[in-house]
Amino acid sequence: MSSPRRLAPLNALKAFEAAGRHLSFTAAADELCVTLSAVSHQIRLLEEHLGVALFHRTRKGLVLSAEGQLILPDLREGFDKIGASLSKLDTRREEGVLTVSMLSTFAMRWFIPRLGRFQEKHPAIEVRISTSVNWIDLEREGIDCAIRFGRGGWPGLATHRMFDEVLQPVCAPALLDELKQPGDLANARLLHAQLRREDWRLWLAAAGLDGIDASKGPVFETRAFVIQAALQGLGVACLDPALVADDVSAGRLVRPFDLTIPIEGAYWFVCPDHLATSPRLTVFRDWLLSEAQEQTDRRAGTDVGHGD
Repeated sequence: MSSPRRLAPLNALKAFEAAGRHLSFTAAADELCVTLSAVSHQIRLLEEHLGVALFHRTRKGLVLSAEGQLILPDLREGFDKIGASLSKLDTRREEGVLTVSMLSTFAMRWFIPRLGRFQEKHPAIEVRISTSVNWIDLEREGIDCAIRFGRGGWPGLATHRMFDEVLQPVCAPALLDELKQPGDLANARLLHAQLRREDWRLWLAAAGLDGIDASKGPVFETRAFVIQAALQGLGVACLDPALVADDVSAGRLVRPFDLTIPIEGAYWFVCPDHLATSPRLTVFRDWLLSEAQEQTDRRAGTDVGHGD
């Protein structure tokens, strides 16, 4: 009869593996989406369970003890095998549901208008959209992938840059006669989204219009409401033209000034590392990046106002 396995608490092993890989409790906490004290507690629990010290603190920072160096490679291999094993289940579900998280305005104004093209090519994959303004833990929430806005570099996630964001004023055609030059914005009603209050300030500063109050005007919960207000002629919005491309093409909105400015941040396709080679996710990612590249190419041919 074989002897029972000597197993330690799984959470403690995960905390040690992440901390040992990064040689940082802080980085491990960020990766595992827990607090620094939680990582410290789990590692202390593991050290008590094993009866050895796993780390030493030196002037140069955190280093593994001899015992820590002994067990870390096997633990890394073990967790990698677990991830690979679970991903095998996903490869058997090439056809089925794919859940993607994104901001609600991005979903409404950019993603959904393009979704039909994906469904025509891959009718067996059902795409479900989950919207949130927060950066959620994809695996914990049962979400396959996400489109995020930011700088990239999120631990534990495979990332692919889609496109950068730019800002440009847009308004209803009825307001165009009142906006002959950028300085006329001093007398216009500026429309704002609650979480994007800096957009007007950035554009006005780039246009050399520091004397205009960038905070004036009504504030709406999301950019979707800002766009609707602009369509109704309630004021001038400042946002990425990609979100209103159809409205501009149809003449429902116009761009009164040529100046577009790049801002810090981009849209990214992200998914958990161990799902990066999933057939469904690969198909979806490749289609998404193709759509993003088409937009980038179109923008390069039409944006004549990057700067003065």
